Amino acid sequence: MASTMEMLEKLQHRAHQDPELREELLATRKEEDPLGAFCRKCRELGYEIYEMELVSAGEEFYAKIKRSTNGGGENSPLLDGQDDAYELFFAALEQGPAGD
Repeated sequence: MASTMEMLEKLQHRAHQDPELREELLATRKEEDPLGAFCRKCRELGYEIYEMELVSAGEEFYAKIKRSTNGGGENSPLLDGQDDAYELFFAALEQGPAGD
């Protein structure tokens, strides 16, 4: 089973190829519950992404990176949004595909 980060990467690639899907995903940010709307849309598209998994995915990913640096002894401060997979997903989606 793919991790949440892997599913987000696949979904992001798919959205870059499909402008209509990209707009549908961006529209979830205007909902009353944007995180919930985004996760529901993900599940409609076949990506089993749930709110709490999404929230913790960025933190876990960032923690793995920090542990791999200098034998795990790296203690640099967390930059704002660096562990927020949801926000990073949308930032990349708004920028467009790599190479544009």
